[in-house]
Amino acid sequence: MAQARDNLITALDIGSSKVCALIAEVPEGGGEIQVLGTGQRESKGVRHGYVADMERTEAAIREAVEQAERIARTNIEEVWVSFSAGGLVSKLAAVEVDLGGHRIEQQDIDALLNAGRNAIDPEGRMVLHAQPTLYTLDGLKGTRTPLGLHADRLGVDIHVVAAEASPVRNVDLCVRSAHLAVKSIVASPIAAGMAVLSDEERDLGVALVEMGAGVTNVSLFAGGMLVGLASLPMGAADITDNIASALGTRRFDAERLKTFYGSAMTSPRDNHDMIDIVPVSGAQDGADPMRITRAQLIAIIRQQLERWMGEIGATLKALGFTGPVSRQIVLTGGGAEMKGIADYAQGLLGQSVRVGRPRGLAGLPEAHSGPAFATLAGLIHYAASDPIDLRSIVPSAQTVHRVSGGSMIQRMIAAFRNGY
Repeated sequence: MAQARDNLITALDIGSSKVCALIAEVPEGGGEIQVLGTGQRESKGVRHGYVADMERTEAAIREAVEQAERIARTNIEEVWVSFSAGGLVSKLAAVEVDLGGHRIEQQDIDALLNAGRNAIDPEGRMVLHAQPTLYTLDGLKGTRTPLGLHADRLGVDIHVVAAEASPVRNVDLCVRSAHLAVKSIVASPIAAGMAVLSDEERDLGVALVEMGAGVTNVSLFAGGMLVGLASLPMGAADITDNIASALGTRRFDAERLKTFYGSAMTSPRDNHDMIDIVPVSGAQDGADPMRITRAQLIAIIRQQLERWMGEIGATLKALGFTGPVSRQIVLTGGGAEMKGIADYAQGLLGQSVRVGRPRGLAGLPEAHSGPAFATLAGLIHYAASDPIDLRSIVPSAQTVHRVSGGSMIQRMIAAFRNGY
């Protein structure tokens, strides 16, 4: 194998059902990102997004990465890792300085960002992202590049995503135990949003629902950034468990039934299509399989789907996703691969719904081009965008003229540093 090149990015998505890796090359002169290799292994050590068995998770990570390395014919040393467990929170922190009307120089922006770094209050959580979004000039929001303009006051909104510290550390430990350096741990909704949402959708407002195996993340985007986030401890694996329980079959067979015969929508023909079911005991003693109609299987699936969509709808309402019917919901994740899921969700949620698939990567294998791999592809896009993170800014000795809420800023410094 060849040694890793500087323009390579490796993404690692550690989910409740699978661990997958992707190695991509970013062209030096610009252009479409090229996929070089992918790898995938069953995830047996993760439950509802949390690491439950370190040894099994570490083995799955190592095998998935090694498979991607063999296909890409290269060695990699560091990875961008996703994090999707519950406990993710998203909020904005606003900081402002006095300029006295002079022309904005780069040192003014640097001083503002230094102040913003100290203004973040993680509230006991670990900060995953602390990114400046839009600048404010004399109270007017929406400026992306204030350099060279005149203003009395310069401010910035900082987008902060934080998570419970222990689950993040467990993910980090598993990756490092597999002899890989962690470049960054990225919140799954941010990565998935970059893979399946257009810039216009993120700007105008859209809801992204990641229907994972063990966790469902519901996130809202507006103004080009994540503005609301909530996690549900349920997913597509619950449908599999319902099928296995109702039909008395193994989880492996139940997953196969869901994948090949399952659907969110019904048709008259479903009452005539017959499916063979191998019971748990039959798998051992060779008993004849029982037969059910496809309609019976779909009824079991829809029972859990109705509950799932009900929770998603309640979460969207709690996050404030209300308004015109034209506002769109995008479904992604493994649960979004079920036949008819978009039409079913649209009927229950009362909003326009589509299924989001990863895009913008050349050479992506067909097997990894579905919604189940949106987060994996999004990690590549996120890394290639070279995002600014205030945590990486080294504080300078330059003093800030005035920061709004300065007395509060000093109290936040100690709490923010504890988040590291």
